[in-house]
Amino acid sequence: MKYHLLFLLLVLGMSASAQILTPKEIIQARKTTVPVYDFEGLASFLQPKGDSTYVVNFWATWCIPCVQELPYFEQLLEKYKGEKLKVILVSLDFRKQMDKSLIPFMVRKKLKSEVVLLDDKNANTWINQVDSSWSGALPATLILNKKHRLFFEKSFTFEELENEYLKSKK
Repeated sequence: MKYHLLFLLLVLGMSASAQILTPKEIIQARKTTVPVYDFEGLASFLQPKGDSTYVVNFWATWCIPCVQELPYFEQLLEKYKGEKLKVILVSLDFRKQMDKSLIPFMVRKKLKSEVVLLDDKNANTWINQVDSSWSGALPATLILNKKHRLFFEKSFTFEELENEYLKSKK
């Protein structure tokens, strides 16, 4: 019996690891958890899975237009919570300043979207992998599913973001 249970746990663990991304680090503070990825780990977020639509926003707490548009991503998530929508906020804040900037910001703003930190110094390589038209400026947003991959290097109003999300589902 013990060996059957061990085998079952091993099989379940292997199948789960194929589905779940493993961050290079997990930061926990103030009842908040932030997984930290390099680009290789983050890249699978940029591949559509199932029939969900992913809205992936690249931002930072020091970017004023980024901070101004964040409530629209939260509003989109809330308005379409019954749909297969996943909003991922990819922070480009500096890893060493997470405790002073990112985590207090997340707590203060009560973010409901999934927040991950991209900690990869080789931006010249991964920026083009996100989208070849991206200059690296923030904010930048990717809306993707099995049918569409839309990239925007701009700030959104809620109406613009909602319209692009709805277009991506057609």
